[in-house]
Amino acid sequence: MNILQVEGLTVRFGGLVAVNDLSFSVRTGEVFAMMGPNGAGKTTAFDAIGGFVQAAAGAVRFEGKPILGLAPERIAALGIRRTFQNNGILREMTVLENVLTGLELSTPSSLLGVVTGWPAAARAERSAVVRAREMLEQMEIGDLEERAAGDLSFGQQRARLIMLDEPAVGLSPNERLHLGQVLRRLAGTGITVLLVEHVQDLVMAVSDQVLVLNFGRKLVQCPPEEVRQNEEVLEAYLGNG
Repeated sequence: MNILQVEGLTVRFGGLVAVNDLSFSVRTGEVFAMMGPNGAGKTTAFDAIGGFVQAAAGAVRFEGKPILGLAPERIAALGIRRTFQNNGILREMTVLENVLTGLELSTPSSLLGVVTGWPAAARAERSAVVRAREMLEQMEIGDLEERAAGDLSFGQQRARLIMLDEPAVGLSPNERLHLGQVLRRLAGTGITVLLVEHVQDLVMAVSDQVLVLNFGRKLVQCPPEEVRQNEEVLEAYLGNG
């Protein structure tokens, strides 16, 4: 069963076509990797799926529901998480405190106001707590608000479908091996992984399907063993050695 379907996704920035008529589908519980050089459109495609940039054309369906054009928080509430190279989790803080940290820039208060006890600052802080709890309830994890974020399982920190942007950055070979094992365990539990990664050995070891992008277009989509044998991909992305 396909959990994610992307059809004709196109993203433009002025006269630049960053993603050009991109179509692919991801099955539930698989690791689906996207490869390509810098500027190929991988991260832009991620951002469009997650609601962080506006698409010029196309359709995206998650579990059969159209999501293209929805705000990121609405997409997250459906079960998709768009993560970045640093997942941003403050492990020593509670789940509620992590959400409050994310709301900080939109909370109309100041450090001076909080310290001096200004009524307006106190009201803003109380409002932020209410909003944070509402967001946790929307995500159906309100019961975890007092748990330390670092104590949550990988799946709880993310979601049913996770979109990981270069998670192997800065990892040692042993750490990359462990990451690959974690990704395969997640897939084994039914959590779907959509992965952008430049570390070729990791991609080839953990992926069920690999999509190679070239100037925003799909060059090839196939199992990893076939990617290794594709002459166009070898010449353009993987090198000849």
